[in-house]
This record gives sequence, C-alpha cells and structure tokens, in this order.
Amino acid sequence: MSTKDHWENVYSAKTDREVSWTQADPRTSLDLIRAAAASGRVIDIGGGTSALAGRLLDAGYTVTVLDISQAALTRAQENLGRRASQIQWLAADVTMIDDLGEFDVWHDRAVFHFLTDPQDRAKYVALARQTIPAGGHLVIGTFALDGPPMCSGLPVERYDGPKLAALFGPAFTLKKELPQTHQTPWGNLQQFHFAVLQRTPAHWAS
Repeated sequence: MSTKDHWENVYSAKTDREVSWTQADPRTSLDLIRAAAASGRVIDIGGGTSALAGRLLDAGYTVTVLDISQAALTRAQENLGRRASQIQWLAADVTMIDDLGEFDVWHDRAVFHFLTDPQDRAKYVALARQTIPAGGHLVIGTFALDGPPMCSGLPVERYDGPKLAALFGPAFTLKKELPQTHQTPWGNLQQFHFAVLQRTPAHWAS
C-alpha cells in the first residue's frame, strides 16, 4: 500500500477521537508560532484535521495547510465551514513537491518523524530550506527519543533538538526546544519534542 493510500484509509475509516495525534487545543504549536512571527504566512505540514489552522486564522495569519490525505483536508474544511475558503488547502506528499512558494513559518507536528528513509528526509530538508526565507522559522514537533517507536502501524524516527539541528544542517540554527507530553483521546501519554529552528542567511549556510 502506498503512503497516500495508508493515510486516506486512516482518515476515511477513523474519527478524530480514534487517532492518537488528535489535540483538543494545539496550544504548544500556536504559542511557538506566535513567538516566532507575530504575523505573516504560515504553512502547516501534515495539518490533517487539526484545529490549528482555524486558530491561526483567528490570530491574523495567512494560512496554508498541506496534507497527503484529501479525506483529512475535506473533513478539516467541513469543520471550519465558511471560514475554510480563507485558507489554502494542498493535498500533496511533502517529499514529492518541487516548490511551495515562500512562508515565514513552516509548522510540522508529527509528519517528519514518519520519514524513515534518508532520501525522503533530504527532500524534506531541501524543500524547507527553499521555502523559508532568511530569518524565517521552522517549528517542528516529533516523537521524543523516549517516545513511541511506531504510530498508526508505521515505524517512526525519534528526535531531540540537537538531532534535528544536525539533520537540517547549517541552513538552520536551533533556537529553542521544548518537551511535551501528549495525551491521546483515550488517555495514553506520548512523549513529543518540539524544536524551533531559524533559517540562516544564504551566505552562512554554505
């Protein structure tokens, strides 16, 4: 089964209460984004059915949501109702895109840790580097080093701040890291780790 088919099946078969990553309040992501940029363009990678897009819209950001699952995006749009038209929605695999334009903040909670193939990680890093201008920020949340080794039946790679910084290399500088304990809808606890990295000027990143 392809990666896209896997996630289409997940979002078609399960409600938000039946998937572990659902958050009633995406407070950590919102706070880190607001600290990184008071305004501007934000892209939420793997936004799925998260409430974050609506919260960002409320805060005055220009919002784009990218997810590999069209079923997830359709549900997210239905949840937002008329306000959905104020957001740009992209159904795509982030490792298969050549150009996204430019965004002040790139946010990703729980996509990057699914990229266990080094080539997919390299494509992701290259796209982030291309998309975020100097001074812009990458806000990324993954399973922590002591987090689950699997999610949704798939293996994951686990991270802390220095491990992420090493992967994203000289194009980004680690500015902040934050552990988070996520409680799933059925009460289990999962250890996440957030990192904020700032895009370095091009002549520093060579």
